[in-house]
Amino acid sequence: MNTKQLDRIHTGKGFIAALDQSGGSTPKALLQYGIQEDRYSNEEEMFELVHEMRTRIIKSPAFNSRHILGAILFENTMDRSIDGQLTADYLWEQKGIVPFLKIDQGLAGPENGVQLMKPIPGLDELLKRAVQKNIFGTKMRSLIKEANPAGIQKVVEQQFAVAMQIAAYGLVPIIEPEVDIHMADKGQAERLLKQEISTRLSALGKDVKVMLKLSIPSEDDFYSDLIQDPHVVRVVALSGGYTQAEANDKLAHNHGLIASFSRALSQGLSDQQTDEEFNALLAQSTEAIYEASIT
Repeated sequence: MNTKQLDRIHTGKGFIAALDQSGGSTPKALLQYGIQEDRYSNEEEMFELVHEMRTRIIKSPAFNSRHILGAILFENTMDRSIDGQLTADYLWEQKGIVPFLKIDQGLAGPENGVQLMKPIPGLDELLKRAVQKNIFGTKMRSLIKEANPAGIQKVVEQQFAVAMQIAAYGLVPIIEPEVDIHMADKGQAERLLKQEISTRLSALGKDVKVMLKLSIPSEDDFYSDLIQDPHVVRVVALSGGYTQAEANDKLAHNHGLIASFSRALSQGLSDQQTDEEFNALLAQSTEAIYEASIT
């Protein structure tokens, strides 16, 4: 584990940029960026275009360590380069931004009001490659759609089991049990989730470190005790479908919780914009998210 990166994530001011849309969500991300499906004819061309989009974001002067602590990549981005450097190395060496890797393969079907992660075949090999390519940590997402105690227990059980496999490689896992923001009983689901997480954290070995990525809670400062837990490097928030303005406003009411936004970060960015327009809008977004994260 890179101790400089660990200190940066644990104590630094800023937020985590989520640049980790993978195969299933990439066409939608490209459409939101203004690239129609007729611009590519196969998966490789699609991934090349999305890498160009991410490269434009990463190389922008607005994408800097003053505002941004880390960036979450997906496997295809990890394997590609920016200006002759592996993406993770470019992020850290040129930008001072800590690289993470999305490792999940999407969601299984609904059961007990939740969606667990699909199996992750070849995870050990992927984690070995991540270490070789100087990745600091990983991220994996589940989804909670109902305040179902049995389902939420299963989500947390699976997340922590995989997290221990990740930690064995010296990587810091980001555990992401997303709570659907549209749930009628969102607050109850969050109470069940926090109890399950607290129970799992209390059983960890003293040297095990994890991060948590959680939906912005219905109750302000609801996760303050998790933020203070000695096993937790950082608690970050996903935007979960809120607009950037909504997410920033809600985040600002949760002290110590920092952003890890994807759609809210890239909102409004377009392939058709000039570099001046693109960089100005990204600068406005990063500044607003940063201000909400340091409140």
